[in-house]
Amino acid sequence: MRTRSSLNLVGESSPNPTNSNPKRRNRRRSKQPFSLEESPVDTMADHRTMAELLRAPTEGYAEAIVVPPILAEHFELKHSLINMITSDQFFGLEKDNPHDHIRWFNKITSTIKYKDVSNSAIKLILFPFFLAGAARRWLEKEPPRSILTWEDLVSKFINEFFPPSRTTNLRNEISNFEQRFGESIHEAWDRYKDLLRACPHHVFTELHQLDTFYNALNPTDQDSLNSAPT
Repeated sequence: MRTRSSLNLVGESSPNPTNSNPKRRNRRRSKQPFSLEESPVDTMADHRTMAELLRAPTEGYAEAIVVPPILAEHFELKHSLINMITSDQFFGLEKDNPHDHIRWFNKITSTIKYKDVSNSAIKLILFPFFLAGAARRWLEKEPPRSILTWEDLVSKFINEFFPPSRTTNLRNEISNFEQRFGESIHEAWDRYKDLLRACPHHVFTELHQLDTFYNALNPTDQDSLNSAPT
């Protein structure tokens, strides 16, 4: 027969560590196994082969120049014409004048006549053959399908290789033109015309050009012009 004291002794002599620390019991039960949730992107299967994964991208190779549709039948540019274009290419060097090259390019392409093919389309087709070096790299870096007309192409070409600083320098040379010592009127006039030709967008009127040239001459040559028959 157990007494109350013996029951208490039994309970005190065999304590249950799990029951005696409820906080610890709850912490153990709340521990869950760690797992990563797969996102929808991770679960999408990529069925491409290794060769396809390693293949270089082919996007972004569209040309900057958009050539209008050619409706003529059997249209073909002769190799001799392309060779003529590439014989005097524009490299984009500091000494190169894009205006001179555009004039030369226009002169050549004006002689090409095809039925149902516009001259602008022929220019847009041939122009890339006209460039080399830095000039060709410039065209390759232009955004795809960003040049729609011949006027667009000339404008971008001139702005790239004839910056405003160059225009300012040439305008100053034209305005401050002076006849050199021992230089004849004809030699001075030829040199002055070269400056005007180098900067066709100088915006000087013809009267201003003549006044500038006349004032640049020495007094003897000015008198010769004054006495020349009109």
